Amino acid sequence: DGRQGALKRFSAMWPSFRKGRKDKIKEPDLAETRENLVMDNVPIQPRRVSGQYFFEYLVVVSLKKKKDGSNYEPQITYQFPKRDVMAKYQKEEEEKTLKAITLFCFPEGISWAPLTEYHSETFSFVLTEIDGSRRNGYCRRLLPGGRGARPPEAFCIISSLACFGLFSKIFDEVEKRRQISMALIYPFMQKLREASFPAPGQTVEIKSFIPESGTEIIHLTRPLDSWLEHVNFCTLFDCLSDEEVLQVFAAAVLERRIIFFADELGTLSQVLHAVAALLYPFTWQHTFISIVPEILIDVVMAPTPYLLGVQKCLLDLVTDQSDLLLVDLSKNKEKTFLVTTGDEDSILPPKLQAEILVALSQRKKKVEEVNRVVSEAFLHFFVRTVGHYSSYVKYTKEGPGVFEKRRFYKAIESKTTRHFVKKFIQTQMFDLFVQELEQQQPSGRQQGIFHRKITEYQKKKNEKTKKH
Repeated sequence: DGRQGALKRFSAMWPSFRKGRKDKIKEPDLAETRENLVMDNVPIQPRRVSGQYFFEYLVVVSLKKKKDGSNYEPQITYQFPKRDVMAKYQKEEEEKTLKAITLFCFPEGISWAPLTEYHSETFSFVLTEIDGSRRNGYCRRLLPGGRGARPPEAFCIISSLACFGLFSKIFDEVEKRRQISMALIYPFMQKLREASFPAPGQTVEIKSFIPESGTEIIHLTRPLDSWLEHVNFCTLFDCLSDEEVLQVFAAAVLERRIIFFADELGTLSQVLHAVAALLYPFTWQHTFISIVPEILIDVVMAPTPYLLGVQKCLLDLVTDQSDLLLVDLSKNKEKTFLVTTGDEDSILPPKLQAEILVALSQRKKKVEEVNRVVSEAFLHFFVRTVGHYSSYVKYTKEGPGVFEKRRFYKAIESKTTRHFVKKFIQTQMFDLFVQELEQQQPSGRQQGIFHRKITEYQKKKNEKTKKH
């Protein structure tokens, strides 16, 4: 069945792990890869991006009793747009993807019991293409209308856009209509699909009719800081102390194996995306699964780096693991780190660790303020450690530039910082960053947030030098 097929695809992927990044191909993301999900030699239709479609499709995944009546299994019971409007190759391309989605909507497995009460929850996951590109799955699980005990169902939106807060608000509207009638969801999603995804800081208005309420105007605003729109650092810092976050960050920077445990799916997905965001302007290049389905729990045995989210009920299945960081995000816990390598608190330069902690202590409780303070604190860390990178790319009139790695880290005055950077430049995230840098001529280099922060820091540093 679909689960066994997913397990076979997972097993077949073991030989294909890559150690190098010279060809810029991202390694498969295990359960989330779409290996074998795209038909051979079938071109993929270009996906709509910013300024166009909000999403590709919405599906409803329901738990249905197996024919033998033993357990439930997740099945797609609703899809928008309807499959009959898809071309044949699109239907074939998406068929196996849809089967994979059912696993992520109900990662706990098949042991469900009917419920009379269920607190709805929102979480997300990532689907990775074999070319390394990613699509986001946003999921809202709730108890369907009716009387008596019944299993929950999941609404899942697949989109190439990373904006968790915006899609969470969309689910609020979907859930409100679901309580009245499923028939009201279709016209709302159609209006949303026809709307243009707003630019950062802009708002789009969606008109939607609801019986007895009339026509409503829904305002969907995209955050101004668009590079943080899929992140909420509050959950991470609610689960861990500032010092513990630093240890997790240190392990992630050196691309180690990290597993997070929590009872709630929303906690797992938000924490994993937050940890990945701490690495900006660098990008996690290895296995990233915010919620590991039970059927694919063997992914924890992978020898390569990963960031994994595992439900606490599956903790017993992740035993006898060493050389990794096991992090318990539960509120009622005896200790946070169940397994450690032992050096997590000494990876980062002591002076820079102290600077980050001071910066973090300045944050207020508002989400926007937390996101701003946290992101700037960790971004400043990279400005201090590797912000001088552009001075060590040697360009020629023809061909790509060459990054002078040895001269780059030798230029660092602080011994502790130089020791850290010497390790960091061996990671694949730094390697890919440099590869992209080498392909750009100085005149064509993008002036992003990282570059602006470097310029600001160097300006302040030069002003201090002049005063002394």
